Amino acid sequence: MTVVVADDQNLIRAGFSALLANEPDIDVVGEAGTGAEAVEVVRRLRPDVVLMDIRMPDGDGLWATEQIVADPSLAGVHIVIVTTFELDEYVGRAIRAGASGFLVKDTEPVELIRAVRVVAAGEALLSPRVTKRLLERVAAGLADGSRAPELDALTDREREVLALVGAGLTNGEIALQLFLSPLTVKTHVSRTMTKLAARDRAQLVVVAYEAGLVRPGWR
Repeated sequence: MTVVVADDQNLIRAGFSALLANEPDIDVVGEAGTGAEAVEVVRRLRPDVVLMDIRMPDGDGLWATEQIVADPSLAGVHIVIVTTFELDEYVGRAIRAGASGFLVKDTEPVELIRAVRVVAAGEALLSPRVTKRLLERVAAGLADGSRAPELDALTDREREVLALVGAGLTNGEIALQLFLSPLTVKTHVSRTMTKLAARDRAQLVVVAYEAGLVRPGWR
């Protein structure tokens, strides 16, 4: 899988790149130090995954994410926002823009590597614990109910699965809670994504919060 690292700090870019380059199945194909450069590099190289910092000059990471997601030719690019809990106010915009997951900058190396593999495989919403905590802090800005009518296309089971996805549960955890097989849960999640025109699992979390299927603290 191919990765682009976008961060305005040379040391962080070098550290992430060196760590990932040691993995036999990961190839760091490019780096960027600004938002505009990140967009240009991604359009040129079309990587599987982008590690995107938020605070960068010449177009920040959120702007760059919006530009990349809006380009149909880059539909196969998955973006992981690299953030800190102090930047919670930006998370809502990031997931609306189409980010596939989140990492905190002090994450363990093994989690960074796992994150790239999970997102490249299309699972998205890596590190449910971190993502759920971030989403809970901005849930008030998401749960406006504006997307509730879209749920009419879902079956009762799909709506149930959507609520659990929004609560931060993995497919395995949902399977245990609903007494289903992981494969059945995966099928429900895939069908729900198709019906709601969701880019990935992270977008399902947005819908769940906006529709009021899940609230902060629910599990």
